[in-house]
Parts: sequence; structure tokens; C-alpha cells
Amino acid sequence: MPNADIVVVGSVNADLVVTVAQLPRAGETVSGGTFARSGGGKGANQAVAAARLGASVAMVGAVGADELGDEAVRELAAEGVDVGAVARLDGVATGVAAIVVDARGENQIAVASGANGALEGPAVEAALERLLAAAPGGVVLLSHEVPETAVDAGLRAARAAGWTAVLNPAPARTLPGELAGVVLTPNADEARALAGEDDVEAAARALAGRTGAPVLVTLGAEGALLVEHDACERVPAPAVAVVDTTGAGDTVNGALAAELAAGRPLRDAVRFALAAAALSTRAAGARAGMPRRDEVLAAL
Repeated sequence: MPNADIVVVGSVNADLVVTVAQLPRAGETVSGGTFARSGGGKGANQAVAAARLGASVAMVGAVGADELGDEAVRELAAEGVDVGAVARLDGVATGVAAIVVDARGENQIAVASGANGALEGPAVEAALERLLAAAPGGVVLLSHEVPETAVDAGLRAARAAGWTAVLNPAPARTLPGELAGVVLTPNADEARALAGEDDVEAAARALAGRTGAPVLVTLGAEGALLVEHDACERVPAPAVAVVDTTGAGDTVNGALAAELAAGRPLRDAVRFALAAAALSTRAAGARAGMPRRDEVLAAL
């Protein structure tokens, strides 16, 4: 495989998906659903999204030495993702996400981290030392379904190598101390929680003040809020018939990384990423609807 221009540091899961008419309330059982199993994990989903759009992608993560881990790695490799830095760990299970999706495409997700929780900083540092040295520049894409030490190591390595760092701070938790130059991509709830602000624009501006870099706050069907320098802009997303929103945020991040790695201007990259995410919601499952580049261009 050619040298990667995107390196994803993040989670690799097996998704167990039940589709029902309505999401259950606390203590309620909703029957009559359908079941499917597929590859998932924010990191792996982001890697697949970028690869389908034509980027050269390497994955840094961990799975268990079990059947689900075997399948997860095979699925990534089949998408063209370099899996040489996906560790196989004995004595720990592959991560699993239990997902319930309703008739409107909304979802509830519970995650058992498994091997993702064992991905630590030294392993990430060693993998990135090899991967980032092999190319003159690109994007390191990170998210929060792996330990803080893994994220910190990824950010340090990107900074040292002169690569662009994009951090999808999901799920929300305390941000790393050193965020200078890091592009943040929270959703609205995450932005509010991370910034301690009720207003989403105020939250985005506060986060941009910490990083000195652009902040992209995703707003679901309403598109996104982009803060760059002193400007704050609402960027719309194309309207589509939604089947399942699972993985839409991961598609935004993978597509954004792919466009930035290709040298495209930030606003153009954001518009492209939002279109890709909208298209991804047309099929059930986190990856089933992730589009190819020509489909996204046709939707713009």
C-alpha cells in the first residue's frame, strides 16, 4: 500500500444493531425489531469513510485476539485501509457497540470498550513514528473512544512531524492540555459540555480561543457551525431521506480529513464533508451508506 496521507488513531468495534419502530424508554422492552452485525468504532468508521473517498489511510488501534477482532481487521483491509498498526491483544475482547435505531433513523448506543481501552500512548507513539516518517505531511485524525494517553501521543506525534491534527472529541471528556493548532470537531452537545457554554456559537468560539485553530461544530440535519479566525458561519447540509444516522459524525470527520489531506480549502472541505455525511444516512448501519467521491460531488 502507498504511504498513508491520513493516519487514524481510534477505536475499532463490532456493531450489534437492532432496528425497531421506536427507541425504548428506561425499563421498556420494544419487540419486533431486526438485527444486523457490522464493523464499527469511531476510529474505524472514520478510516473507512476517508478510504472510500479515495484517501490513502492507515489505522492505529487495537482489537482482541477473537473472532470479532478477526472480522473487524478483515473488513478494514477490504476497504483499502492499512491495518499493519492494529494490535491484536490476548486476554481482552474486541470492543462492541450495542445500537438501537428507530424508524426515524435516530439511535441509542452503548459501548463496551474492550481492546480499545488497552490502546496506550507508547504503542501509538511507536506506530506513528513509523507511519508519519514515511510521508511528507498529511492529517492525523483522532477521537475519544481510546484512552487519553493514546490521544495525547497522537497529538504530540502530529505536531512533531508537521502533520495537521484533527480531534473529534467524542464522547466528550476533559480535553488535552496542549491543543495549539488542533482542529476540533465536536457536535453541539459536546461543544457545550467542553466549553461550559449553553450557546453553541459561544461554545465554538471559546474552543477556538483555546486552540487558535478552526472549530467545526456539527448540527445534524442543520449542517454545521464553522469558526475560523474571528468568523463564524453556518454551513448547511443537503436534505436527504434519513434511514439511520449512525456513523454520520464519523463520515464528517473522515471526509474532512480526506479533503484537508488533499490540500483543499477548509470551507470547501467542510461543505464536502457535510454532503458525505448526509448521504451516509440513507442506509442502515454505520458504514453501509458511506459514499464514494463521485456521489458526494454530484450532491454538491
